[in-house]
Amino acid sequence: MAPDTMRVVELQGFGGPEVLGVAERAIPQIAPGEVLIRVAAAGFNRADVSQREGQYPPPPGESDLPGLECSGVVVATGDRTTRLHMGDRVCALLAGGGYAEFVVVPEEQVLLAPESLDLVDAAGIMEVAATVLSNLAPGGEESLPLPGSAVLFHGGSGGLGGFGIQLGAALGLTVYSTAGTAAGVQHCLELGAAAACNYRERDFAEFISEETRGIGVDFILDMVGAPYLMRNLRSLSPEGRLAIIATLGGSEARLDLRLLMQKRLTVEGTTLRARPVRGAHSKAEIVAAVERVVWPLISSARLRPAAPLRMPLDRAADLHAAHAERSLPPGKAVLVADPTLA
Repeated sequence: MAPDTMRVVELQGFGGPEVLGVAERAIPQIAPGEVLIRVAAAGFNRADVSQREGQYPPPPGESDLPGLECSGVVVATGDRTTRLHMGDRVCALLAGGGYAEFVVVPEEQVLLAPESLDLVDAAGIMEVAATVLSNLAPGGEESLPLPGSAVLFHGGSGGLGGFGIQLGAALGLTVYSTAGTAAGVQHCLELGAAAACNYRERDFAEFISEETRGIGVDFILDMVGAPYLMRNLRSLSPEGRLAIIATLGGSEARLDLRLLMQKRLTVEGTTLRARPVRGAHSKAEIVAAVERVVWPLISSARLRPAAPLRMPLDRAADLHAAHAERSLPPGKAVLVADPTLA
């Protein structure tokens, strides 16, 4: 039985980590087709920082709380739910609301948690898995790169890039990555990257050219944006594809169309949070693909996602501050709401 109120971490304005404050709110009301989850932990993502800074608002009608993924236990189900039941251990893709003790979410965005993972590690899977897979294979599993294909995941020391390395390696791809520290580079290699580059010490386009003997990679997942655009295009092989999922370094850049045409390249821009719940290219389709592609890799231990940095939900501001100071260790970070569920 759920209580009437819950602890949350809310935005008490926009700005630095200090705007994150612990508060008490009413438990969210469940609607038909939704489940109510008692949150074990919520994954920390760079998108949470953008929302805190006022640059990434939630879609209309969604929770104003940060948090795009969580794990926990189903404590109630709404009308028209068919797959999930009270007591199920689950992880969920959210449009917001993860920084709380309870969250409601459409059933289509929830999966039973892999049995091999504790719930805290499971908290950091859904957002990164859905983002990586939907960009690596935008046409579904049949569009996955063939084994041996070369791919580049920027930000390999973070949760998103790190998961991309693991997934790519598990699928038999030749994975390259970038990181900003020596420890980050080592982390990429330990996750399965064939090679990794410290972008503060070396131009990553030169690194890719050397590693691939001038051929380039078939796919790049980028979250930096403008400063990386032309170097990304130079790093692609003919008919290669660049997916841009964020613009941390800026959103406006000059583009040499001749290079795009000569190499027959594809540049795509995508987001996940604002996609519809159901229908074509929806969250439901992506989550179902995660279950079909990623879950078997976890069950067979070919992919071992983990959340090495765990902090209590009440210390969300401290976690954001450590991220701002670049003092977080490599890997995925999560905020633990209920350690008894782990």
